[in-house]
Amino acid sequence: MGQILTVVQEKFHGKQWKEKQIRKITDRAFDHIRDESSDSRDGLTFEDVYIAVLCVFNDINKHLPGPHHDPPTKDKLRSLMKEHDVNLDGLLDREEFAEFIRKLTAETLTAVSQSLIIALILAPTVALMTKKATEGVPGVGKMVQKLPNSVYASIITLGVLLAQKSTEGCE
Repeated sequence: MGQILTVVQEKFHGKQWKEKQIRKITDRAFDHIRDESSDSRDGLTFEDVYIAVLCVFNDINKHLPGPHHDPPTKDKLRSLMKEHDVNLDGLLDREEFAEFIRKLTAETLTAVSQSLIIALILAPTVALMTKKATEGVPGVGKMVQKLPNSVYASIITLGVLLAQKSTEGCE
């Protein structure tokens, strides 16, 4: 599924679109955390990185469809931070932070991409295939017959998106 999304993204946005978008997000988060920090260091401390990760996952959960995604534990963040602290100063500079967030969110973004594919491609296709079957249901059939295919598919797709959002926190 993730390969399909990659092909679609490359067709519509170019090969590097995703990387550019992630970089914009990481630069904005880095600048915001640095502006809020009281020390004058050039990099982010573990506490700064932890806050940034919570903000990123909050945005993912608020703005993207699919199930709720929990941020990693502090222990996992510490080990990832050590792995990405190339200059071993205990801080993540802008480049280290960008790579850190890219790796951290790769799995989550793949899951979100798969949810989008299901909701935006599979749901309308299944809706149109089942529309004919629902036309024979008493009371509902006449209404379904009157709806244009595009409206019916949109209603079903919206229902799938809402059902995905309502399952948050059930994992």
